Amino acid sequence: MSQSDLFSLAGRVALIPGGGGAIGGAMAVAFASAGAKVAIADVTLDRSEAVAERIRAAGGDALALAVDGTQEAECDRIVAETVARFGRLDIVLNAIGGGAGKVLFDAEEYPRDAWDWIYELNVRSTLLATQSAVRAMIAAGNGGRVVNISSVRASLGINAGYSAYVAAKGAISSLTRQWATEWAKHGINVNAIAPTFVDTPQVAMLLDDPSFKAGIVSRIPLGRVGGTDDLVGAAIFFCSDASSFVTGQILGIDGGLTATQ
Repeated sequence: MSQSDLFSLAGRVALIPGGGGAIGGAMAVAFASAGAKVAIADVTLDRSEAVAERIRAAGGDALALAVDGTQEAECDRIVAETVARFGRLDIVLNAIGGGAGKVLFDAEEYPRDAWDWIYELNVRSTLLATQSAVRAMIAAGNGGRVVNISSVRASLGINAGYSAYVAAKGAISSLTRQWATEWAKHGINVNAIAPTFVDTPQVAMLLDDPSFKAGIVSRIPLGRVGGTDDLVGAAIFFCSDASSFVTGQILGIDGGLTATQ
């Protein structure tokens, strides 16, 4: 294989639950640019279709789907529809999640309903979509790739009411290692990226606070928060032949933040 092919996703099919969001949409467009056919699933078909249209306009092949990622039957359905349309499934990238800035409470008072919502949004959606996708990969016998989105908050606390979020992202990092261990025998590599703050609509409320943003930026050696384009290279690496001997890893994409802790 030539070096130019190492990062190609040509001939592969990727399913991106949460692909209608800022991060998931950037991943979908990047995967298509790298040669993959992409199934985009989001909470509404309109969100998925908007990203699919961007891919088609650039000459790529994309399928738009609606999904409630917290429901097992829904996850089974989008996997089945992806395989029916493209004939295979090679990659699942889990981009459903977030909610960090919407439910901030002191740890000793963190309410059950907010805790459950964060876990459903982040952990349950990742679990169900991955299980459905991996069952299809195992049945096909062609191996595959799983990429999860964790966070630097999986390993770093923050004095800002994040108990549920750090616990949820910690669970995703742990599941990444566990799944990598169990599914290696099927030729399925499982890895995760762990960003710091990424400038998306989900965290706009936090980043719009000048003192909060200044505090974040002051701790990042590269001197800025991340953008969605900062994440796509690592995801393509994890889904390409360049990472064929890499599994169970959580890659920090944080401008050097965790290096200072």
